[in-house]
Amino acid sequence: MEIFKIIEPTAAKVPVIISVPHAGTFIPEDIISKMNPEVSKQLDDTDWFIDKLYAFATELGITIIVTNYSRWVVDLNRNPENQPLYNDGRVITDVVAITDFNGNKIYNDDYVPNQEEVSRRVELYHKPYQEKLAELLNETKNEFGKALLFDAHSIRKSVQGIRSEDFPDLILGDNDETSAHPELIKTAVDSLQNNSYEFSHNYPFKGGYITRNFGKPNENIHALQLEMCKTNYMDSSETVYDEGNAERIQKVLKKTLVNLIETINKI
Repeated sequence: MEIFKIIEPTAAKVPVIISVPHAGTFIPEDIISKMNPEVSKQLDDTDWFIDKLYAFATELGITIIVTNYSRWVVDLNRNPENQPLYNDGRVITDVVAITDFNGNKIYNDDYVPNQEEVSRRVELYHKPYQEKLAELLNETKNEFGKALLFDAHSIRKSVQGIRSEDFPDLILGDNDETSAHPELIKTAVDSLQNNSYEFSHNYPFKGGYITRNFGKPNENIHALQLEMCKTNYMDSSETVYDEGNAERIQKVLKKTLVNLIETINKI
């Protein structure tokens, strides 16, 4: 199984890369055999169908990179040294998670991957994705003089392990306005709000490892993360892709990406 797949643009290339680090579902047998089958059958923290939702972006000239492996093998949006992203009391999952977002154990019995196993997975799965993403961004910067990374995510409407209230529909993260040029941030905010979807900026998510690591606007590499509720494009059970819901949110996403392309070409 390839660690990731690259989906090339079908129109003239633009300086935007979409990263989809949490839509993968493959788990190698040596790992899944140690997991609690009741939990591993669900893969509940997966960003289901996000790659399908954003498939239209290739028609805008955008390159997409999508992982094939489950985030429970290794989490590509976590610091490989396990430095926490937040310190506000929420459930914090590691680069190799041992619980889901609600604190349920992923593995059987008292098995916990040791440091050797964590390092093995980081080397095998985490590092190649980050290296490929860096390569794509550097190639784009060399071609256009700049690059924008758009990190695409989704989450259940309610995850009590993170916060007691439901999440806003759309949450833009830019590491407290440090991971992208101010004009790109303004464009994203203006495009995402006032669309009948509840919008929030940098709360309760301000971007994970990918956004924080790659967003270097002073080097002309910018990064934004968009977290969205699965109810935006799935049914109320958050298990089935809903074409009607998806088409509605895709209009907002397309407008946002078109506006971001226009902005990055100007800055």
